[in-house]
Amino acid sequence: MTQRQRQIDPITFEVLRRSFEYTCERMSLVLQKASFSPIIYDMVDYSNAIFDPNVDLIGQTANCPVHIAAMHFSAHASIERFPIEELGPDDVIILNDPYNGGTHTPDVTMTMPIFYDGTLLGFAVSRAHWTDVGSGFDTHIAGEGLRLPPMMLYKEGKTNTDLINIIKNSSRTPQYVEGDIQAQLGALRAARDEFTRLADKYGADIVRQGMREVLDYTQQMTKEAISRIPDGVYEASDYVDSDGFTDDPVRLHVKLTVAGDRIGVDFTGSDPVAIGPINSPYANTASAAYYSLKFFLNPDAPPNAGMYRQVDLTIPENTWLNPRWPAPTLGCTTAASSKITAAIWMALSQAIPDRIVAPTCAECNWFVASSTDPATGELHVFTDLPAGGWGGTPTHDGMHVTMDPLGNCQNLPAEIAELLFPVRYNSYEMRTDSAGAGRYRGGAGVRLEVEFLGRGEIIWMECSRTREGSPGVNGGLHSARQRQLRKTRDGLLESIGGLADDGTWRPQMLGGIHFQPGESFVFESTGGGGWGDPLTRDPQLVAQDVRDDIVSKEQAYLLYGVVLTADLAVDQLATRARRAKARNES
Repeated sequence: MTQRQRQIDPITFEVLRRSFEYTCERMSLVLQKASFSPIIYDMVDYSNAIFDPNVDLIGQTANCPVHIAAMHFSAHASIERFPIEELGPDDVIILNDPYNGGTHTPDVTMTMPIFYDGTLLGFAVSRAHWTDVGSGFDTHIAGEGLRLPPMMLYKEGKTNTDLINIIKNSSRTPQYVEGDIQAQLGALRAARDEFTRLADKYGADIVRQGMREVLDYTQQMTKEAISRIPDGVYEASDYVDSDGFTDDPVRLHVKLTVAGDRIGVDFTGSDPVAIGPINSPYANTASAAYYSLKFFLNPDAPPNAGMYRQVDLTIPENTWLNPRWPAPTLGCTTAASSKITAAIWMALSQAIPDRIVAPTCAECNWFVASSTDPATGELHVFTDLPAGGWGGTPTHDGMHVTMDPLGNCQNLPAEIAELLFPVRYNSYEMRTDSAGAGRYRGGAGVRLEVEFLGRGEIIWMECSRTREGSPGVNGGLHSARQRQLRKTRDGLLESIGGLADDGTWRPQMLGGIHFQPGESFVFESTGGGGWGDPLTRDPQLVAQDVRDDIVSKEQAYLLYGVVLTADLAVDQLATRARRAKARNES
């Protein structure tokens, strides 16, 4: 944006820009502090954003990137159902329908218009992942729980109690519902308060002008970032291991076309609609594409819809990335979006190899489980997100046990889990040899063991990377495979998903897996892919990884060509000979 185009002076512009971001930060603080569900207040599975009168994203918090652009579609669907001329300042619309602006049913979005002196100033939007909306593992969207089209939750500040009762009756955890609704309402009202303060200080017209200019500012920064990528066509593919009902991988293909200051993202060639619950509605696929590019299209630019203006999306209908009703979508925000990111990053590795990050574990490994209290017989439902590793970078190793880029969520703390639910967390430890080897290796994954004190059930779990792990880039290697296991009361381990020790493979999308009291669910997540040839990694770094139990002595020899002495020091002569032999063999 040139100075001639700008109508607001630079100081006021910067104050408004930061105020838009602060408004969303305050929304998130209110939501986290006031919510009732552990998945919101401890695991940070929510997002908050503000939109201008045209329902264009103006500001957001860095909570769940996969939510943000998708919330644009939720807000538009809400305003289409309830036109602005019918809305008042205390009206709130709720929805979670994947085929009406939503993504998957547990993500519940609330939208509230903000008025100033009787004129629309913008919209506040809050999305939170509720613990349970009656969802299950199914081949039809109806089996995934309560599905709300845009409905009026508050009209003129009055609660629609009938609707809240319907929601509570459709949930296994009704004790959380009203508290979480009130928390999201509080977040919306916090945005209203901040908007009002801005308009009181600068005037509503200046605030609206600030919205227009911050969109233009981000658009200009995005143009410049795209222009630094070499023009060309770059393609890559990735896949979910299965949809849970067939053994076949479900693949996506992406073609990036960079031309000047525009970039096209084309998913033509991706597989048809899947039988199982991994299908990704248009809103989710678009959101995943945007945030995947954001990492490399000037991440310092204000996060708003100005970026979207320079990205052209092609998402063919009736593929699993743009399905039609009634395809199930429960795993869309996790399984689908993470593979979209991995494919886009692998495609970009051909264009900007010196800047790209190797794919992550490409999963949040979300599971929902129940456990019965052995003393009272009461059924409890809990959820967790055992993270994996990120890929190596051009200058550093990948991060250990970190949430996939789709969300800045956290795992459920063991202390909270054991306080609230009849379970015992027996282990949460980094997994040796889980990271992809490379000049800069990936981060490590984790081994989680959850023991059920009463009767237990994995109601739903989705993961992937059970066939071959996370791919590397620029010569980096794959990480280890993920696995899902049952640990019996006598300590034996048996595979329930992924590759077993005997070489057999089972679908990794789980539902209705029952456990007896004293049995445990064991999940082994993977690390990120490697960046660059592992034979070029500094041998001293490999030795340190062995001492830290990130890499075994055997893998140091086989993958990195590093020979270690008995006290885990580098044998320089033997290492040079081993690496020379490995290069000749390759």
